[in-house]
Amino acid sequence: MAPSFSSLSTMLRIAIATRKAFRNQILINKHIKKNMKRWVVVSMVLTIIAMIVGTLLEKSFGSAFALTHVYRTPWFMALLIIVVALGCVVLWQHKLYRRLPTAGIHFAFVFIVAGIILTTFTAQSGRLTLAEGLSANTFQATDDGRSCDGTLPFDVKLQDFEVVNYPGTHAPQDFVTSILFVDPDGSTTEAQVSMNKIAQHRGYRFYQAGYDNEGHDFLTVAHDPWGIGFTYAGYLILALSFIGFFFDRQSNFRQLLRGPAAKASVVVLLLLAGTGTHAAAREQTPLPRTLPAEQAETLGRLYVLYNDRVCPLQTLATEFTTKLYGKASYRGLSAEQVLSGWIFYYSDWSQEPMFKIKGDAVRQTLGLSGRYASLNDFVDGDTYKLKAPIDSLDFSNPLRNKMLAADEKYNLIAMLYGGQLLKIFPLTDSLGALHWYSQSDQLPLTVADDEYLFIKKSLSYCQELVAFGRYDQLDTTLVKLRAYQQQRAGALLPPKGRIAAERLINSLNYSRLLAMFFITLGLICFVYTIVRMAQRRQLHAAVRILVTSLLALLAVYLCLMFVLRWIVSGHVPLSNGYETMLFLSLCVSLFALFMQRRHDIVLPAGLLLVGFTLLVAMIGGSNPSVTQLMPVLNSPLLCIHVAIIMISYSLLAFAMLNGIAGLVIGAVARQPLDEVQQALMRISQLLLYPAIFCLAIGIFIGAIWANVSWGTYWSWDPKEVWALITLLVYAFPLHVRSFPWLRKPKTFHLYMVLAFLTVLITYFGVNLILGGMHSYA
Repeated sequence: MAPSFSSLSTMLRIAIATRKAFRNQILINKHIKKNMKRWVVVSMVLTIIAMIVGTLLEKSFGSAFALTHVYRTPWFMALLIIVVALGCVVLWQHKLYRRLPTAGIHFAFVFIVAGIILTTFTAQSGRLTLAEGLSANTFQATDDGRSCDGTLPFDVKLQDFEVVNYPGTHAPQDFVTSILFVDPDGSTTEAQVSMNKIAQHRGYRFYQAGYDNEGHDFLTVAHDPWGIGFTYAGYLILALSFIGFFFDRQSNFRQLLRGPAAKASVVVLLLLAGTGTHAAAREQTPLPRTLPAEQAETLGRLYVLYNDRVCPLQTLATEFTTKLYGKASYRGLSAEQVLSGWIFYYSDWSQEPMFKIKGDAVRQTLGLSGRYASLNDFVDGDTYKLKAPIDSLDFSNPLRNKMLAADEKYNLIAMLYGGQLLKIFPLTDSLGALHWYSQSDQLPLTVADDEYLFIKKSLSYCQELVAFGRYDQLDTTLVKLRAYQQQRAGALLPPKGRIAAERLINSLNYSRLLAMFFITLGLICFVYTIVRMAQRRQLHAAVRILVTSLLALLAVYLCLMFVLRWIVSGHVPLSNGYETMLFLSLCVSLFALFMQRRHDIVLPAGLLLVGFTLLVAMIGGSNPSVTQLMPVLNSPLLCIHVAIIMISYSLLAFAMLNGIAGLVIGAVARQPLDEVQQALMRISQLLLYPAIFCLAIGIFIGAIWANVSWGTYWSWDPKEVWALITLLVYAFPLHVRSFPWLRKPKTFHLYMVLAFLTVLITYFGVNLILGGMHSYA
């Protein structure tokens, strides 16, 4: 039986209504998804703002205040939960759970945030005070806001404590504590605690914290039964997911790698360079008297105890000259000649204007017309010109710090003549420990009379030989003095290869020259590439070969300096600002060499970045100390942590310069170059994925190292917080499909330039302004 007309009409109306409902549901779903993304953005921005405020509060009121009022508050923990929960909802809405690596990256943060919350509300930590031969089972809270009072379910007895020094010095290499755990049933367990080596017993972990001169040893006690497991599980899931992401053929990274961005070429940035010159009048004055270069070099081959380590006297001379003058040489004289001049010709050098003085107010106090002062400029009769200003200024006054910087230079001369610098005479005590003395030091009573006279008269005899111009005899005397050092110190002296490496480092320090050269060359290359880009042409083959060759030579030089510092220090040289900038320069140069054939932008970017990093290293100290490694830094995790973070920063710096190039091209091009800006945008996106991967992994390796060293994997230290802020800020451009405003090349490039400010704050701002536990470097 055929359906009636009315039934067909009804069915049609139902179909139309169903279609409308379906379309309305689609619109509603799109609206919900859009609003959900907005809420994710809002919650992340609020989290970032909260963390920024936390670092500022910590700077003003201390870490305990920041922890109590920000990081450990219920509202902040709720904010973290909201960010993760909304992220998971968006992940589910877009059905990204079907792509395991992407889902794993986001799901890992569920474990990490859960671990942070569990640690915050369930973990215990404090300081356990031990005295040799006595037992204790209570630990006390410290004033850092991260600990609490508590009682252990067992006793801890201190059996022994030892400070292990670097061979031949009094610089501590490690602190070793031998303890005995005594359970209520009477059973005992022996354990040893040292830096980066913890002891564990019944869920409690013990870390080295310090000691005093009254026989007390301090251990940090940590008990975190839940948080660490969840957090480490999150770290593991994140690392595996990142690896899977890069191998996933459907990932954005692999699509970018196959796209036109992998074949694009472009440009970069500009900056300024400048260097001071000496006053012509000073260059025309006669050189002060000093030793001939040959004898000064022989003097530089002596051993000396400096910065708590044994090194060639050349190193002391280099840093002495750099401290006074700002450079490692003076008017064509080597550092050894400068130091020997001060030792043997005081009257000449006290009149020499070689003290570089910063600050107009300081120069005015000293009565200077230029930037350099002589030793005599510091005094007026019997009055020391800087004493009254230093005493009268408040400790927080920046001018006082400038006064103290000039005062330090003056006191360096006093240290030289007081004997604190020239500790060149090694003696062993009855226990076999090696001690170094200067001519003016009080010697042990056990020293034989002839050796006593040798130590007290050697430099005076050298002074006599210099006065009479008997330089051949002076050479012989210095060689004998070095032979005496080798006989007395024996195997406790650094190996010959290490000394040779250090002398080579002192001779190859060209940071200032290289920085100026590569910044200038990078600027020229930038302008040239802009012109070629406007003409839609690639770099000329001859230019590419020349610049690539120079960059390759620089990479060889940086690699040599890195290896030499490794040999000299005995550890991977990543423990201070100079060494990390040196490694960053090496990473940038190697990356530029690797990528230069695929992207023209890499060459000018590489040149400029290498120049800037070397400039920063030079500003921090054109020849910084190679010192013994602090015990807490003596960990392979530190090397991995810093190296991975530096690789991330170098990639982000390239993306920043890429953004500047895009903005410059958009501003100067006479006709639209949309395809070029799109290509630049894709190149930045291509760099972002490995950069964020390295940054995240580097942060979490640092957290593991902190847990091994200090008993807490996350302390909300300013450096940690700003590294996390950087990670969150750079997470946005990884989701350009979710943010229409980031799909526009101009907006994207501007964002990449501004986002790099977080990197600068993390690396420089925290060390120079905010402080924190990471300031040791």
